[in-house]
Amino acid sequence: MSEKNPLEALLAACHWIGEKGWCPATGGNMSVREDSHFCLITESGKDKGQLTAENFLQVEIATNRVPSGRKPSAETGLHTLVYGLDPHVGAILHTHSVNSTVLSRVERSNGLVLQGYEMQKSLAGQSSHLEQVIIPIFDNSQDIPALAAEIAKWAQTHPLHYGFLIRGHGLTCWGKDVAEARRHLEGLEFLFECELQLRLLEAK
Repeated sequence: MSEKNPLEALLAACHWIGEKGWCPATGGNMSVREDSHFCLITESGKDKGQLTAENFLQVEIATNRVPSGRKPSAETGLHTLVYGLDPHVGAILHTHSVNSTVLSRVERSNGLVLQGYEMQKSLAGQSSHLEQVIIPIFDNSQDIPALAAEIAKWAQTHPLHYGFLIRGHGLTCWGKDVAEARRHLEGLEFLFECELQLRLLEAK
């Protein structure tokens, strides 16, 4: 990761997300990789706009074990899955914005296709609006281990870039560090809003 203090960068991102209204109430969860074995993730039930460094818990990536014994966010298993699948992921942001939540229900397929938008170039590796960006969508489940297993199975045959949507739930996205994850989140939120507005206009 490129940041000198990744946790400080993540805290700033969480406060920014809170100001955007993308994690209402105590929804959402954020994490940053410490090393190949551990990550730091938000404690359960905390307002993401009011977090402090003490609200992040160390979690073992391979086992989801929390050395402190405190309760991490409910979707911890999804964060550790992504870290385990891709060693280049340095930070993960899971939000509950209106755009991502509604669009994940409007789109009935298992993948949202984004194409034709200049803002696609906010995503790492994208160089043209003519390319397709596919954001997979998984059905919502309160069984996080089962959902993690479904995502892991999907990733065996499909590239897992940028993030995924959980239907009626929200967006989980990531980057090589907090700055890139934050850029991907902002870019995807813009794209989601454009796509919703386009579908509304086309439906008239």
